[in-house]
Amino acid sequence: MKTHNINPFEMLAFGALTTAPGAVAAQADGGIPPNIVIIVADDMGWNQVGYHGGAWYETPNIDRIAREGTAFTQAYAAAPVCSPSRAALMTGKAPARLHLTDFIPGTAWEGRALVTPKMEQGLPLAEKTIAERLRERGYINGLFGKWHLAPDYDYTPGRPMDPESQGFDVVFHVRKPSPKKLDEPDAHNVGAITGHAVDFIQANRDRPFFCYIAHNVVHTPLVEESLLTAKYANKPGAGRAENNAVMAAMIERMDAGIGRILDTLDRLDLSRRTLVVFISDNGNLEQLQSQHPFRGGKASLWQGGLRVPMCARWPGKVRAGMLSDAPTITQDVFFTVLDAAGCDTSDLPPDGVSLLAHLSTGAALPSRALYWHYPHYHQAGGFQPGSAIREGNHMLIEWHEGALLGVGPAASLFDISADPGQQNDLAAQKPELVVRLRAKLAQWRRDVSAQEMLPREGGEWRLVPSGK
Repeated sequence: MKTHNINPFEMLAFGALTTAPGAVAAQADGGIPPNIVIIVADDMGWNQVGYHGGAWYETPNIDRIAREGTAFTQAYAAAPVCSPSRAALMTGKAPARLHLTDFIPGTAWEGRALVTPKMEQGLPLAEKTIAERLRERGYINGLFGKWHLAPDYDYTPGRPMDPESQGFDVVFHVRKPSPKKLDEPDAHNVGAITGHAVDFIQANRDRPFFCYIAHNVVHTPLVEESLLTAKYANKPGAGRAENNAVMAAMIERMDAGIGRILDTLDRLDLSRRTLVVFISDNGNLEQLQSQHPFRGGKASLWQGGLRVPMCARWPGKVRAGMLSDAPTITQDVFFTVLDAAGCDTSDLPPDGVSLLAHLSTGAALPSRALYWHYPHYHQAGGFQPGSAIREGNHMLIEWHEGALLGVGPAASLFDISADPGQQNDLAAQKPELVVRLRAKLAQWRRDVSAQEMLPREGGEWRLVPSGK
């Protein structure tokens, strides 16, 4: 395993011992609930942070969160695209349970072999968000950056499904820049997002706050100042498929903004009272940046579409300088934050777990399977819709066209410990395991009432029995 080249990490073992939620004190110093800062990068790949062993992308401040806290080497996004992952972060529920499984508004893809099911066109108001739950504990909540959980990209204060109707008190919303602004400094508004977040933290230093910072970096369009881009275009290794000079420049700017947030917490003497979590919403586009050592990228259920950087810091509460190989998923951030804040989540289905005891003491997480459901085609192309399950070191992908129409394989199976790049399909060698995992995946889809794909009317259709 690769470790940070400045401050090597100790590995936390992953096992089956369970720890009850709330086993770690959910109070910051002085008995006040901790402040919460969640920072989400957009489309940032697993291999685009320094602490995963690469030195080409320069992320000293993200690395600082990892160095001063715990980094998760096997963190997964709840979905391979943005809106469903963000919905999972806001609600703690699997996207399949929410019926919000693609980016909003999604694409119908007429003429493909299977019909894409209808899905929610925004985060339903009936869902109780992380912000609404924190508000009940006396928090003031601010969102700075991207939302993408409403029916369109415009923001209107107080409109249903916009952030203010979902528990946020202060909102600074931005959209992606025009692709024509190829050389514009900070076209993705990192400075403005960061500045408003800093103002929010300063204004609320004496009360518990939730600061949700959702950057547009490194989502397309790839736009950044030419001088900063040239720094990376001329850097050794620029020709490698995983290294993208414009993305590196965009990431450097975002990382500097994250440094401003950390410095503000230090300056206001809030660091020991603040849980900071950094995560990406999904992997990067394979066409623009290889997700090596993983296969695939955004909009696919290959590891490259799902594995993301994730780290957490809370000085005095979260163990520092640690690497954890515990498999985690986006929903876990929701449960961890609410556990730290002392919020009751007993009304929710077990789509995630709190990582708080694991972060604090190294206590093992409960043994569990992770699930994904992506019943969609995507404009990125090159990937078929499907569902997936990870249990232990095995990951199975069920291909919907193969399972429903007999077009291609029904399922593929990989040992991602020995084969993280998913090059060796074990389905033919382990048929009994394929049958069991497909049955477990099918049961999960029934349990969450997942929306399913159907054959297009008039097309040939047959249901391949589970495991065949």
